[in-house]
Amino acid sequence: MAQKPSIPKGTRDFSPAETAGRNYIFDTIRSVFRTYGYVQIETPAMENLSTLLGKYGEEGDRLLFRILNSGDAFSGIDFDSYCIDKRTNSYDSRALSAKVCEKGLRYDLTVPFARYVVQHQSELSFPFRRCQIQPVWRADRPQKGRYREFYQCDADVIGSDSLLNELELVQIVDRVFGLLGISVSIRINNRKVLTGLAEIAGFPDKVVDMTVAIDKIEKTGLEAVEAEMREKGLSEEAIKVIEPVLLLSGSTREKIACMRTMMGGGSASGIVSETGLKGLDELDELFGLISAASVSQEVVLDLSLARGLNYYTGAIFEVKANDFQIGSICGGGRYDNLTGIFGLPGMSGVGISFGADRIYDVLKGLDLFPESIAESSRILFANMGDRELRYLLPVVKSLRDAGVACEIYHEHSKLKKQFDYAAKKSIPFISIVGEDEISRGEVNVKNLTTGEQKSFAASDIEHLISFVCR
Repeated sequence: MAQKPSIPKGTRDFSPAETAGRNYIFDTIRSVFRTYGYVQIETPAMENLSTLLGKYGEEGDRLLFRILNSGDAFSGIDFDSYCIDKRTNSYDSRALSAKVCEKGLRYDLTVPFARYVVQHQSELSFPFRRCQIQPVWRADRPQKGRYREFYQCDADVIGSDSLLNELELVQIVDRVFGLLGISVSIRINNRKVLTGLAEIAGFPDKVVDMTVAIDKIEKTGLEAVEAEMREKGLSEEAIKVIEPVLLLSGSTREKIACMRTMMGGGSASGIVSETGLKGLDELDELFGLISAASVSQEVVLDLSLARGLNYYTGAIFEVKANDFQIGSICGGGRYDNLTGIFGLPGMSGVGISFGADRIYDVLKGLDLFPESIAESSRILFANMGDRELRYLLPVVKSLRDAGVACEIYHEHSKLKKQFDYAAKKSIPFISIVGEDEISRGEVNVKNLTTGEQKSFAASDIEHLISFVCR
């Protein structure tokens, strides 16, 4: 019995129409990156696990896909030394995994980029602006809008502390989603403010636990976030300091003013946080730049925004579609010393990542893809026989040389079959050339949408192109 074909959960095949839609997204994003001076690089699908581990927090480490060493990876392994409980046959899977897996699939594009910068630093001019469009992998539970293999479209600037970089990333987000026709909300916070919040709550050593919990507030709600913070050891008094911040409303100016009071010693704890105040200064400056730049999309200060990745140190971003229910479709932030892990300290960077797969789902769900992207060819030349075929070959070559996608039906068959083929492939024009057209030296072209029909001299390629490409 033949095996039923399948693919791993959390992955997808893409049809020609879906691939065309994805390329539309990639091309749009890439074109905007280019206008801001970003250059494209690529890194391997796999990295050494030593590069990846410890960069994304405990949950990120758990979601890494590990690659078994080639050959007999388990040869010579003393399994007894990894056994935790012989009665239940339990093993220290993490330690065993570290022994037999030296590589892993990349979890994101940022950490490999940091590795790339350090490894190629002598070849680069700083600040270095790079963009990268490649797949990443996460061993997550598949669900709507969440995949195990998905593409990220990243733009990062490294080697500059200027908040102008953060502004330009907001402008890139504004431009990309404006071109795609998606209304979004750009949410911004600052990890220094969150660090300050942990400080004034009296638990500066719990900032990671606090941010991991806060990052789930939209999914689980405030009560679940508070319960998780209790589990992580934060006191009721600390939670009472944190809770009002998560519920804070008002304008950006009002939120920053309220937070300044809290960070300046006005909270119940009376603790002053210089780190938190610095984060507020950065937010104040960034929102001032955004206002001056006349960004079209909605930009809001969201003090509950945490983003789970541990390497963020300054501004953090998250973008959500306003008219379609799905998770964030773009996100990023400032990281001050990611390259320091690889031996190049003091190299601050900031970047954003567009989630192409979720953006695709939004465009599909809102029916925002242009009809033209489904076209495989602009014109189909009907196959009426050998003489007609030889007559058309120079015409087809001239069109292709001019960049017009066209094709000749592969065999001489009934016209209905050829018309059906054009319809199934969304080809908007068809040319039927018979003995009469050949005798007059013409090419007849019909618009399959409007029914309009015209004839052109076979040598008049310019006007033929104007008709099929208008």
